[in-house]
Amino acid sequence: MKILLRTPLIALLLIFAPAIVTKAQDSRIQLSSLDHLAAKAKQTVDVNIDERLIRISTKFLSDDDADEKKIKEVVNGVKGIYVKSFEFDNDGEFSAADVETIRTQLRGPGWTRLVGVTSKKDGNLEVYLLLTGDKVAGLAVLHTDDRELTVVNIVGPVDLDKLAQLDGQLGIPDLGIEPQKPKAKKDEQ
Repeated sequence: MKILLRTPLIALLLIFAPAIVTKAQDSRIQLSSLDHLAAKAKQTVDVNIDERLIRISTKFLSDDDADEKKIKEVVNGVKGIYVKSFEFDNDGEFSAADVETIRTQLRGPGWTRLVGVTSKKDGNLEVYLLLTGDKVAGLAVLHTDDRELTVVNIVGPVDLDKLAQLDGQLGIPDLGIEPQKPKAKKDEQ
């Protein structure tokens, strides 16, 4: 009798486990809630580079050119790069609720806020990582100031040192990410 009860339970787990794991570890955040801001913005940037487009575009990059070779190395394994950026003529064109739709997603399982910077001059910058064990499985950057809202989402494994090399390329705004400096070895006495 116990075997008869366990079999359907195991079958259900096998059917739904991949969906549960995928949902819990999804590093792609939904940016469509911000689409209505495009009508108010003086400038909009909307970048949607999925894994297929990354593979196609890297085929055109040369291994002989040092910069292009670096880009290929950085995006190797990346599943997508998504950017929404809005620049407005006036203050208050987007609401706290607009920003909260993004933050709510970044409070989900696995997401960790790495950096939070608040500046009256430069606005607010938040950097989030999606961690799967000790691996970075995704990254999100949220930047707001009085007249700008920018969200960058990189899906897939992210090497932060290599990511710094992508600032200002492939539609990614210059985020000011600096590679870690190598630690100096202490002289042995």
